[in-house]
Amino acid sequence: MSKKYLLKGDKLQCRVLPVTRVGQNCSVVWCLETARAAIVDPGGETDHLLRLIDEERVDVERILITHPHPDHAGAAAELARRLQVPIEGPNRADASLLDGMMQLARDLGFYECSPFAPQRWLEDQDEVRVGRQTLLALHCPGHTAGHMAYFSPQARIAFVGDILFRGAIGATANPFAHLGLLRSIRRKLFPLGDDVLFVPGHDRVSTFGEERKNNHAVADAAAKKYEHLFDDPRFARQFSINEVAI
Repeated sequence: MSKKYLLKGDKLQCRVLPVTRVGQNCSVVWCLETARAAIVDPGGETDHLLRLIDEERVDVERILITHPHPDHAGAAAELARRLQVPIEGPNRADASLLDGMMQLARDLGFYECSPFAPQRWLEDQDEVRVGRQTLLALHCPGHTAGHMAYFSPQARIAFVGDILFRGAIGATANPFAHLGLLRSIRRKLFPLGDDVLFVPGHDRVSTFGEERKNNHAVADAAAKKYEHLFDDPRFARQFSINEVAI
């Protein structure tokens, strides 16, 4: 069942629909002034997503990808074809992962998945328009090398894929990627503000403030044990290591 959020400032609205057997949170976010919309991480169930779009009477102008795992991006190609819109993201560091997405989809049983190439690779601090509103693209390596998050400074909402969850963090492939993930959360996401509502790739929404207090992996108390390593030159070059975890 989808959930609808009227966001701060009354400029954006969002509806989150869990899709596929793993309950991946696909978000439709739109500008209330123009009814122009973006879809974030359409992992599957294309027909359900199209019905939701029709119910809200919005006009989708782009599809945004946080990272190219099949549960997050499997329906992107089909939706882009049917809606005649471009796919944007993730960062180019995920190019090899995108090339292997179909094999991974077969291995994991995501049979709705179709291959695609984004019309726009995104860099850190790129802007993405949704009607008259703007989402800021943030490169947050860790779960994958090219993972992106999308943040609305006006509406105070972020779409973070598999970086951060309520009470947990994303999976990583090795200790360097794990440290990079912690760095992305602590240096890229939490500075956006404790009040920011975030939509994770799975499960319920939370706020950055809640996770700073209570998330065992990235709370302020926990970070005292490792945060000094973020600036250690022995580790800094490894933060964007091109390995991934499922």
